[in-house]
Amino acid sequence: MGRRFSQVDVFTAVPLLGNPVAVVHDAAGIDDATMQRFAAWTNLSETTFLLPPTDPAADYLVRIFTPSQELPFAGHPTLGSCHAWLEAGGGPRDPLLIVQECRAGLVRIRREAGERLAFEEPPLLRGGDVDEETLERVCEQLRIPRDRVVDAQWADNGPGWVAVLVESATEVLAIQPGIVDLDIGVVGPYAEGGEAAFEIRAFFPLNGATVEDPVTGSLNASVAGWLTRTGRATPPYAVKQGRRVGRDGRISIGMDDSATLLIGGDAVTLVTGEVEL
Repeated sequence: MGRRFSQVDVFTAVPLLGNPVAVVHDAAGIDDATMQRFAAWTNLSETTFLLPPTDPAADYLVRIFTPSQELPFAGHPTLGSCHAWLEAGGGPRDPLLIVQECRAGLVRIRREAGERLAFEEPPLLRGGDVDEETLERVCEQLRIPRDRVVDAQWADNGPGWVAVLVESATEVLAIQPGIVDLDIGVVGPYAEGGEAAFEIRAFFPLNGATVEDPVTGSLNASVAGWLTRTGRATPPYAVKQGRRVGRDGRISIGMDDSATLLIGGDAVTLVTGEVEL
């Protein structure tokens, strides 16, 4: 049957400079195997399926698939799916707060100025220090000397990130990784007074190769929590991602009065239509 379909570019207001997500609306009745096959067919980093919520506190349910597996949570699919749901006429109970249900639980998404959306920082599934053996492995895969790492943390809020901090954004942009077998994030600061406070890059393994993600909401969320709580960053601030892969992602990190971190960005719909599933 024909189902509404959207493809949304996330963390950008300029088409083709963010990270795309495919969104299938009204996905009730699609079995898991078909969802996975369609996600493999789109060949995007994530494809999502919108369904009625099972939790009475949620406005909708989203299932998030990579080409090879389902994820409990991911950042740019959260913002892109919410953007598509609202654009298709979705009506949240609270006009300024959308509640998304996913495998990781309930995610609260704020409506900010204009059409910008921001999700609240999700809890970590794994945090804390990285053991030295794993850190040596990360450095080897990134092809950087161990002494260039300022700090490292597990930053897993769903996808499995391990994050390393280096001394500068210039060092982040210079990295030329080898083959990775972990999901690795690298962050470094810009000099004060620039348009962004940090540059971030994200690498993950796929079919024996290393893939760089253009703009990564989940990693930005967990790294923001790490940097803020260690005093290395003070919201609000901006992060840039994607330059090495021809994108120009912009992520805003904010904080509300209750000290909840908010990870936001623009989104723009590039494709609409129907898909037969």
